[in-house]
Amino acid sequence: MSTIAIETRNLSKRFDQVTALDCINLQIKQGEFVAIMGASGSGKTTLVNILTCLDSATDGQVLFHGVDISELNEDERRAFRADQIGLVFQQFHLIPYLTVLENVMLAQHYHSVVDQAAGEKVLTQVGMAHRMHHLPSQLSGGEQQRVCIARALVNECPIIFADEPTGNLDQENEQIILELFQDLHRQGRTLVMVTHNPQLGRYTDRVIRLQHGQYIGEQEQSNAHA
Repeated sequence: MSTIAIETRNLSKRFDQVTALDCINLQIKQGEFVAIMGASGSGKTTLVNILTCLDSATDGQVLFHGVDISELNEDERRAFRADQIGLVFQQFHLIPYLTVLENVMLAQHYHSVVDQAAGEKVLTQVGMAHRMHHLPSQLSGGEQQRVCIARALVNECPIIFADEPTGNLDQENEQIILELFQDLHRQGRTLVMVTHNPQLGRYTDRVIRLQHGQYIGEQEQSNAHA
């Protein structure tokens, strides 16, 4: 029986009179590669912000391996995020005056540990070892996104969240990033990818669909690319 990595129970989020999420109930299994899809304004980014402890719900629960993170205080949420979650954004959020290696190692400071060998290892894993001493301005968009993935991996977090990770990339670099995610999936990582692009959903195990803040269904991807 598969272990449930993430579960939401009656999860809702309201901003004044606007309901961004309305009673969302879903489960994501350990080791699963899931896409959360919907048009702009569907609530998908709001959902991921709550799942990654960047925001809190108005009502309901979020459980990681049975632990209710909605009960954590701000310091506990920050520590949980650093230990359990790797984040990849559409915007790269790299520090311009730090090298590639330094940008990756920056994620280790949340653990008060600096391990250059670990940084070099994940850069090798994403095919960026030869650029580790370059600045972000010397990289293409696809290379910068690979650095972001390395940064998400360096602390060996079990769950990777990616919010529109190929939104700023051309088709060739999009393919490279998707293949990296599939490699991580084969290694047993749990991946949750937010996207509005139906082509990207084909690479995942399952697509969860949102519309106007509501769960409207899901689809198993039996023909997901290997």
